[in-house]
Amino acid sequence: MLSLRRPDIIRIASRGSRLAMWQSEWVRGRLAAAWSDRRFEIVKIETVGDKILDRPLPEIGGKGLFTEELESALRSADVDLAVHSLKDLPTDLAPGLVVGAVCEREDPRDAWVSGSNGAPDIPAVAPGARIGTSSERRRAQVLAARPDVQVASIRGNVETRLRKLDEGQYDAVIVAAAGLLRLGLAERITSFLEPPEWLSAPGQGAVAVESRADDSAIDILLRPIEDDTARAETAAERSLLARLQGGCQVPVGARAWARGDELILHALVATPDGSQVIRANGTGVCDQAAELGVRVAGGMLERGGEAIVATFREPGNGG
Repeated sequence: MLSLRRPDIIRIASRGSRLAMWQSEWVRGRLAAAWSDRRFEIVKIETVGDKILDRPLPEIGGKGLFTEELESALRSADVDLAVHSLKDLPTDLAPGLVVGAVCEREDPRDAWVSGSNGAPDIPAVAPGARIGTSSERRRAQVLAARPDVQVASIRGNVETRLRKLDEGQYDAVIVAAAGLLRLGLAERITSFLEPPEWLSAPGQGAVAVESRADDSAIDILLRPIEDDTARAETAAERSLLARLQGGCQVPVGARAWARGDELILHALVATPDGSQVIRANGTGVCDQAAELGVRVAGGMLERGGEAIVATFREPGNGG
């Protein structure tokens, strides 16, 4: 779909939640500042993950719960770009699409948000406490640390989860710190869950702009908002996830840090009940980020991770 001349209006696909719109408006603002001769328009699109809120994510299953409809609009040229939370974007992109830009990364950590009980962190929460999360990765790590608590599914946007917490439906919830920070809700964070002991989702905190692979004009437009550090860190994390190839619901955590040219990666894969957690780490260089992710994943698979991942390949386990 190569074009020598783009229209003046560049259409940006976005989910309609407040956080998704914040991210898309941020991308739009950055692009508008870099290209004053263009107009950038946001197009709201509802995804399957937005429509089905009464069932846990593992029950809905499948990849692309929050991205497929945006990608469809992009492939059909109804829009020119799609903005995603990178952690929601499958590692195997739809044919003909690429991650055209990875933007400057917000805090990748998970946040512990306590209810009226005031427990400052996971170790301090009372036995039997009800912890809300929609993530199998978070569930596994909570149960590995505290098998005496309840981990209950919670769905909805950031504001909905906080409301359910405030209503007393949960004693605490675990959410991405980036979402709270971007929405001006930093005061709700009781504490941060710190790596490498606690690991967040691959790509967490990063905004990805997806584009068509053969659209060279859009590729040029995206260059000013590309962040090399975020690209290297998330490439290592996502290549690790891709190497594991265990389906969409495998509890996998990963966090990479770029220190100059050096790249450090910590990762884990766990059983859903937290009874077994396999960890690995490695170092490499930023321009070989994907290779680092593959190498660290291979180490986990050799040390027991393969048996964990294999259970998710059986019929009925999603993916």
